[in-house]
Amino acid sequence: MAPTVAVVGGGISGLAACYHLSRGPRPPKVLLLEAGARLGGWLQSTRAADGAVFEHGPRGIRPGGAAGADTLHMVSELGLAGAVLPVPGDHPASRNRFLYVAGALHKLPSGLGALLRPVPPFSRALLWSGLRDLVAPAGTEPDESIHTFASRRFGREVADIAVDSVCRGVFAGDCRALSARSCFPRLFQAERSRRSVLLGLALGSGDGNGAESGLSRRARTERWSQWSLRGGMETLPQALAEFLRERGVELRCHQRLQSLRRCHHGGWELTLTDGTVTADHVVSALPAAALAEVLPAEAAALAQELRHIPAVSVAVVNLQYKDVTLPVTGFGHLVPSSEDGSLLGIVYDSVAFPEHNGTGAASLRLTVMLGGAWFEQSFGDPATVAPELLLHRAQAAVREQLGLEPAPTHSIVRVHQACIPQYTLGHWQRTGKWVLRSGGAPDAPSPVPSTHPGPTERISRFLAEHHLPLSLIGASYSGVSVNDCIASAKAAVERLLGPRH
Repeated sequence: MAPTVAVVGGGISGLAACYHLSRGPRPPKVLLLEAGARLGGWLQSTRAADGAVFEHGPRGIRPGGAAGADTLHMVSELGLAGAVLPVPGDHPASRNRFLYVAGALHKLPSGLGALLRPVPPFSRALLWSGLRDLVAPAGTEPDESIHTFASRRFGREVADIAVDSVCRGVFAGDCRALSARSCFPRLFQAERSRRSVLLGLALGSGDGNGAESGLSRRARTERWSQWSLRGGMETLPQALAEFLRERGVELRCHQRLQSLRRCHHGGWELTLTDGTVTADHVVSALPAAALAEVLPAEAAALAQELRHIPAVSVAVVNLQYKDVTLPVTGFGHLVPSSEDGSLLGIVYDSVAFPEHNGTGAASLRLTVMLGGAWFEQSFGDPATVAPELLLHRAQAAVREQLGLEPAPTHSIVRVHQACIPQYTLGHWQRTGKWVLRSGGAPDAPSPVPSTHPGPTERISRFLAEHHLPLSLIGASYSGVSVNDCIASAKAAVERLLGPRH
């Protein structure tokens, strides 16, 4: 009889795990358990009556690297190639990104001119930051904050403005608390291997190639910066769910995991909302803190480490305007924390994906991102904040920063609670890039030695000694992007079933 694998969590990580589990010649019995009413997690799209598409989570995926190629290969296998909306490298949304600093929009510098002369909001030519990186000694600490890392390599101004803003855009987090090693491993490793971030990146990362497909070849040829899907990003989990049903994967919604208990035969008993199921192996795609709450008492040491991985909440406010014009054309703009802690940035959705504008009169779609690491101090409890407060703040930001005075013709407010994990200092010790399996150890972390046993070693020892048939995947561990989540699921399945299962 084929073993049973229970995948807990029906976001993109859990769905991708089921996808890879079900594709082999001798797949196990696969059961997906989701606490909510729908599958897809933070990939959420709304299609309005006029055909306009509003994204409430990720709105585009980068095609680069092995993980990007693997995602495009999956999209091809799901029959979605014809629905892909690419953003080529010469598109304004690829070339133009802005910062809002000192009450004005500033295009992020690009080209030789920006290197040789000062370009606002920076007071010095960026050439000096590049030279600083080339001559500065490599760091020696096993980890440091992103702000400290960037200040040491490129100078305080770059760290305060550009790097601070990027961390707010990617992680909705504070670069003074986030780990350089865990959040930007390529940059961290480039410095350690080549003594210079720029030199290390120029010489390549050697991270291998992903699965080849017609889409990945197109992405390279046309230099895509990102891509979406014609029906919105939620089309991807919907297609995955259909693929899985056709292969006999059992998909159960409204099934919240309440507890895990080891069975005498070595597997797990999972207590759910309305009963119990047993499984030989569990793949957890739950947030780390949620998994910690359902582990058995004998796994208290593991639960303690999981609780040390925090997450922040983000309010996503979609706005639609008619017959208005943006003052600039590009992907959008970010706001450094020194300018406005409550406002992370504004995405100009209609520029990158005009296909989502709908069939009505001239439409402009924007998405305002609020909160993140500053949510509670700006708006209070994300579970009880009034949507009207968030909408008012978003409209005010659009008026102040983009000069759009009319009221929006359509708006949607969503609050995603604890949606983006925060890789704080020491995260690599707690997790490394680990995917856990029965009797196995975590992947080795990046080759920077620790001077004392850290949480990674304790987790590894605990799992090895207790032979836990458990895999941990998803954004809590080794990357928050859609590509990262899909890649973590693939890696877990390969460790469980073998690379050519």
